Amino acid sequence: MRIRSLTTRLAVPLAAFGLILTGCSDNGAVAPGTSTIGSTNDINPVDPSQLRDGGNLRLVLSSFPENFNVLQVDGGTESGAMVAGPTMPAPFVSNAAGELSVDHNFFTDVQLTNTSPQQVTYTINPKAVWSDGSPITWEDLRSQANAQSGKDNAYLVSALSGFDRVEKVERGVDDRQAIVTFSQPYGEWRGQFSPLYPKSVTATPEAFNTANRDGLTLSSGPFVISNIDRAQQRITLSRNPQWWGDTPKLDTITFSVLDHTAWLPAIQNNELDIAYMSGIENVTAARNAANVVIRRAPEPSWSHLTFNGAPGSLLEDPQLRIAISKAIDRQGIVTASQNGVVENPKPLNNHIFMAGQKGYQDNAAPISYDPAEAARMLDELGWKLNGDVREKDGRRLELRDVMYQQDAWVQTAQIVQQNLAAVGVKLTIQTVPGTGLFKDVIDPGNFDIAQFSWGGSALPLGALQQIYYYDPNNLMGNKARIGSPELNALIDKTIAELDPDKAIELANQCDQMIFAEGYSIPLHQASGTYAVRDNLANYGAFGLATPDYTKVGFLK
Repeated sequence: MRIRSLTTRLAVPLAAFGLILTGCSDNGAVAPGTSTIGSTNDINPVDPSQLRDGGNLRLVLSSFPENFNVLQVDGGTESGAMVAGPTMPAPFVSNAAGELSVDHNFFTDVQLTNTSPQQVTYTINPKAVWSDGSPITWEDLRSQANAQSGKDNAYLVSALSGFDRVEKVERGVDDRQAIVTFSQPYGEWRGQFSPLYPKSVTATPEAFNTANRDGLTLSSGPFVISNIDRAQQRITLSRNPQWWGDTPKLDTITFSVLDHTAWLPAIQNNELDIAYMSGIENVTAARNAANVVIRRAPEPSWSHLTFNGAPGSLLEDPQLRIAISKAIDRQGIVTASQNGVVENPKPLNNHIFMAGQKGYQDNAAPISYDPAEAARMLDELGWKLNGDVREKDGRRLELRDVMYQQDAWVQTAQIVQQNLAAVGVKLTIQTVPGTGLFKDVIDPGNFDIAQFSWGGSALPLGALQQIYYYDPNNLMGNKARIGSPELNALIDKTIAELDPDKAIELANQCDQMIFAEGYSIPLHQASGTYAVRDNLANYGAFGLATPDYTKVGFLK
């Protein structure tokens, strides 16, 4: 299950292969569908009154959270966000069409109250409290805005989320109102404070980076963490006794860390209630398991190959990255993974927008598949064949490709390996367990190519600053260590644009620059295919929607 914050892109180790089931004939064949983002989801909607009280929702994680503060760079992963979903507040929720509305559990009103200067007024629900009973106040918003401002690089943030543009956060009519004033406009302001953490976690760099390393010190949602068992790799949530909203139907939610190969057996053996299925064999086997259904809704998650372009790295030269990109048959990779389950499978050709989202256009011409041109460029760059592998200045063109241990990722890497061998580039495949993949390998830059997925949201422009802005002193989500002052300036201009259509135009100009510098190779976006217990309601394939954990439960 992929749970999203509204702006922060989440690093997802799993391959987001869009394998879907739109209809089954009597022989169990899987019919092809789509991976294009739409306006519906598939969650088995049922009035909560028709659900039984109690029950345990059993979910799976690919890795144990490195930090339960998802605002911190180690915590900005899918696993951390899944735990935050039922336990932490946020101002807005999204429906299946990606339309945002205020979450009235936490805020009675959130309004853009001025544009010159830009001001947003947050009115906090007077009932909203942290798990120790203390009220959520304007000071929590002020403290988080300061932590994410980028003014102090000791705060190891996963994203600035536009807080570098906030001039001040002031008390409104009372402690339950915050007025945020911007020094520069920020178009994706609706994604800020998503999620919100208490001031005790954001007040100092030490607290921000370490206070939630081993759990949530304070939370505020329908559920709280009641047990963390690192030996069993299990996290248990229970109902929050301080919760003021609708009483959840579930008693508990249990997250278990399992290797991906164990997901299907766990579904078949009734050890999980839902799991993402990637692979036609897995989808078919899950469909045929007792009391299991396939639910699907295309979602803004996409897989890619990201280069390490750090100064001094083998792939520091953008023209070398472009040459290698042109040697890789993206259509072949997508066809191999999605043929028969997605109609007319196509590579994703944009780093910002997903197919189906307003603003999507094909900007991928710089990395179009052309192995002959790739070989010519490599020759021109001085990488000459010596036997089967190219060399330059005594250095062999040997690349190390790291990824989560999952068959689908390895199969993709094997295609890339064959493609690159054809132009004299050697690729070594290295798999890594989910826990530690980012913190110990990708974030320190211990790779030449990294394969993983980004999980997006209904507010895609937040990714520009988080992932593609380059500040060597504050990398945030820029795993590639690639960028330029020119791209930074265009990103600044884009996220300052309050006219949505103009912002989309500028975002695509950014994307064209991102492709031209050989940042990464988009592969394909996820169709969102899940194996789900047939008695689970109000939970499944959410698409762009935000789960309501007070309504999730099991049929009577």
